[in-house]
Amino acid sequence: MNNAVQITINGRPVSVPAGIVVAAALARSGTIQFRSSITGQPRGPLCGMGICMECRATINGQTNCRSCLIVCEEGMEIRTYG
Repeated sequence: MNNAVQITINGRPVSVPAGIVVAAALARSGTIQFRSSITGQPRGPLCGMGICMECRATINGQTNCRSCLIVCEEGMEIRTYG
């Protein structure tokens, strides 16, 4: 049984543990800025449970996904706005 999945983060292939959420996978890969505020300030996860909306990313072409609520799947493509 394979305990890892292959995903792409901002065009870079990454192997992450199976069952990990996208926000944690981004953090593991060294990505700390997921998006920018309207004033240009770096933003990243705050609450970790889908309420603050600071962890939004594009996942498989769908914009503004709350990355802390989505489990990584094989072949998933993730783009941050930072």
